[in-house]
Amino acid sequence: MANDTATSARGRREKMAEEDTNAEKFKEKANNYFKERDYENAIKYYTEALELNPSSAIYFSNRSLAYLRTECYGYALADATKCLEIDQNYIKGYYRRATSNMALGKFKAALKDYETVVRVRPNDKDAKMKYQECNKIVKQKAFERAIASDEMKRSVVDSLDIENMMIEDQYTGPKLEEGKVTMRFMKEMMECFKDQKKLHRKCAYQILIQVKELLSKLPSLIEITLKETEKITICGDTHGQFYDLINIFELNGLPSETNPYLFNGDFVDRGSFSLEVILTLFGFKLLLPDSFYLLRGNHETDNMNQMYGFEGEVKAKYTAQMFTLFSEVFQWLPLAQCINGKVLVMHGGLFSEDGVTLDDLRKIDRNRQPPDSGPMCDLLWSDPQPQNGRCVSKRGVSCQFGPDVTERFLDQNNLDYIVRSHEVKAEGYEVTHSGKCITVFSAPNYCDQMCNKGAYIHLSGSDLKPQFHQFTAVPHPNVKPMAYANSLMQMGMM
Repeated sequence: MANDTATSARGRREKMAEEDTNAEKFKEKANNYFKERDYENAIKYYTEALELNPSSAIYFSNRSLAYLRTECYGYALADATKCLEIDQNYIKGYYRRATSNMALGKFKAALKDYETVVRVRPNDKDAKMKYQECNKIVKQKAFERAIASDEMKRSVVDSLDIENMMIEDQYTGPKLEEGKVTMRFMKEMMECFKDQKKLHRKCAYQILIQVKELLSKLPSLIEITLKETEKITICGDTHGQFYDLINIFELNGLPSETNPYLFNGDFVDRGSFSLEVILTLFGFKLLLPDSFYLLRGNHETDNMNQMYGFEGEVKAKYTAQMFTLFSEVFQWLPLAQCINGKVLVMHGGLFSEDGVTLDDLRKIDRNRQPPDSGPMCDLLWSDPQPQNGRCVSKRGVSCQFGPDVTERFLDQNNLDYIVRSHEVKAEGYEVTHSGKCITVFSAPNYCDQMCNKGAYIHLSGSDLKPQFHQFTAVPHPNVKPMAYANSLMQMGMM
């Protein structure tokens, strides 16, 4: 009997040792995929390692970083938290959790983790620097809340004297013609940007003031009708990849009344030519107000811009005051667009609850930073999932919705399908939910590391069947993505 017990115990130990060995093999495989920037496979093999050894803080920490790289901040936060439950002395776990919270705009929670690291490692200069940087953001946010009042904030426009803003004699770049955007101006501005030259600040302010006035008159849900002979091009995220934006125009033609475009949010952040992208898009909106459409993405928001580079870029190339004006303009971007009453386009996706109608979208008061929940939040943040129902979002904001949710929403609103963006896709697009949920993403080789194609969609008024066009990344000047991003985000992703 004793021998049987000993044999059984030895067998269990041998099995556990074998599982630990196999788990390490999966971890090494995952690490290699991570080095190759194949984060999806890295996550897959870290997960297999965890199935064999669910008590490894290292595996959870590594998978957390892979989730951070794929912008699954909710999952990254959960893994970092689990890592620390297993081993509260594993310092990388605090860094991972702090970065996840920073990405979600939860700066106080991030500060708490940096405080812990500084307490454990009082002589660690890197930890001290991150703590000070995060503390600065927390104090800045508190100051912003303190000075904000219930009254309408005074617009930057009120403090600008555009008429008396001088354009210096040595400036040889493009200028608005009698204060108006023309096609000649647009072509000259794009050439100027290609050569890495700046538009004069007066011209930039003129564009922003005019586009704010134009957008503020639009409804939250744009509704257009394509005639049988007409088509529209729908583009997804461009994320500051100016040279890829120009490539779209070279492949598909410049915007015009007969070549309309819809850009589906996330124009800025991450890519380091975000100013060039957004001024180009705003310029075309002014030139072609009824043939060029822009919808808001989750990155046309203050928290994202502060972390992922746009705020830093505007301050580096112009001024903090100009960023504040961009923020005001972004709040007026429409949230969704309906084409021929049959196709609904939004940046993120569908809703955390059933019963939302197009009329509900028309009624959204959008001139604000997005709330943490509700239809406006969902339009900017949600993602589809293959299984029915809804679940907590991998991003930590909004939800994930299944094919049954899509089906019910389309039926209730008499729609055929939705087009959304918001997620990198290897082929530049993806068709899911039995053809009723289409994702399009137009930033190829996203962040210079994802090796994905970009895509855009042609929709014809005759049948509204999507035609997909793929393209690859083009070279750009040697300015790395995230060059203007918050230093904590840059380091936290390492």
